[in-house]
Amino acid sequence: MPSILPSRRSLLAGAAGIAGAALLSGCSDGDAPGAEPEIPLERRMRESAAGDSGRLLERYDATVAAHPALAPRLAPLRASVAAHTAALADAPSPAPSRSAPPSPSASATAAAAAPGPGAEPVPPKPADALTALSDAERSLAEARTISLAGAPGELARMLASLAACGHVHAYLLTSTPGASS
Repeated sequence: MPSILPSRRSLLAGAAGIAGAALLSGCSDGDAPGAEPEIPLERRMRESAAGDSGRLLERYDATVAAHPALAPRLAPLRASVAAHTAALADAPSPAPSRSAPPSPSASATAAAAAPGPGAEPVPPKPADALTALSDAERSLAEARTISLAGAPGELARMLASLAACGHVHAYLLTSTPGASS
């Protein structure tokens, strides 16, 4: 008849496992001077995604500044990216404007010609600028799809939606407007 009580070996293994877990968890009083509080994973992922959307929004703005004729075509996509940025930042999204975006100033056009450090310049041809925006949308959508594996529930759902939207934007940026399929 088998014994119902745990063996000495299983008790020792369990005790060793608990001790190891305590060591790995970094037991401390949490009041170490100069120690920064740990930022939750969801917050770090959300802030990173908001930064990515903010950089994409800057690319839209630079493209519109360099190619004002593309403004009407890019306005709805840009508004969508702005809404994504606001949603990720937990800020209320501004209502998208139904009017045409304001024409860029001379300083905005100069800024587009000389983008900030780390930013890619806007291609001089409008078609190439749309392709560059499409590539940026697609790259960000793919990165968001990859990050889904480590994201907590609600954020994972949001990132999945944003990735899908990014793929749609990439398609719309490279499709011919008004063409029938």
